[in-house]
Amino acid sequence: MAQNLYGPGVRMGNWNEDVYLEEELMKDFLAKRDKGQLLIQRNRRLKENLLRPMQLSISEDGYIHYGDKVMLVNPDHHETEADLFLGGDLSLCMTPDEIKAHLSDELEVPCGLSAAPTKIPVGRNTFTILCAAGETIGQVLRYGQNFRLGIAGGFAGRMLYLSSDHRTLMRSSKRSWLQEAYLTDEDSYLNCWQAAFPDPQLRLEYEGFPVPANAKILIHHCHTNRGLVAHRHLFLSTYFGKEAEVAAHTYLDSHRVEKLKNHWMLVTGSPRKDSSTLLALPKPPAEDTRALEQAADPHPGARSAPGARACPPPM
Repeated sequence: MAQNLYGPGVRMGNWNEDVYLEEELMKDFLAKRDKGQLLIQRNRRLKENLLRPMQLSISEDGYIHYGDKVMLVNPDHHETEADLFLGGDLSLCMTPDEIKAHLSDELEVPCGLSAAPTKIPVGRNTFTILCAAGETIGQVLRYGQNFRLGIAGGFAGRMLYLSSDHRTLMRSSKRSWLQEAYLTDEDSYLNCWQAAFPDPQLRLEYEGFPVPANAKILIHHCHTNRGLVAHRHLFLSTYFGKEAEVAAHTYLDSHRVEKLKNHWMLVTGSPRKDSSTLLALPKPPAEDTRALEQAADPHPGARSAPGARACPPPM
């Protein structure tokens, strides 16, 4: 076929049609830019909402309450099942599909989840403890009590709930093929979760006690009785880079105790201005470390001068 190798400025071939075509493309571009429908504009708005700084709730009594804004953090531990894994504390994050996010200004439903190594509370990792069955805002959350986890993702006027359901042939987690954990806007019993004490020998004794903030707990799904888990060795290519997969499955060791990958912490805000969460604060030395230091130096205040000789023992 014959092709026009010249630009529309050269009056050859269908030059008039090429000129009108360029004008229509420019008009379409300007119209989308004015309406904010360009991909770069949608990308910028999505990142601004998901990465918007958030303020976590500050626990005055050391416990979690309904209505608190917290971060769900999987504490750092060594992964024994694989050599390559994500280290550090991993926080539960909202992970929308990149292609679907560019096609619409609203979040997709259902929305994916992942675990990312971030300690800063933003729109995509700040959850709200919501009531499940007649509780009041401000009431203390207790072990064995139903609650829901909602997240707005930095968007106004919409709340998504952490949910899960039984695994099927058509629906499962992406990498492990286990029970999927996701976010949905449907209010149902699939949104209900419970907190459990990590030690199984003391779990019944702690039933009904308040859930402490910034302490290790287990989060079980009420409908399927599966624990929320972070697979540090299974990576996902997300909108924000490489992150770990999150699913609903309970891992037990040889003593029938939940493994560390099932442990979570409900992290609250810090009253200090220089840190956003209590995870950023330095940890106090352990009691056994203090005992060893006192045994090694019983008189920390008495220091000998440089070059001074020790007094001989009395005869």
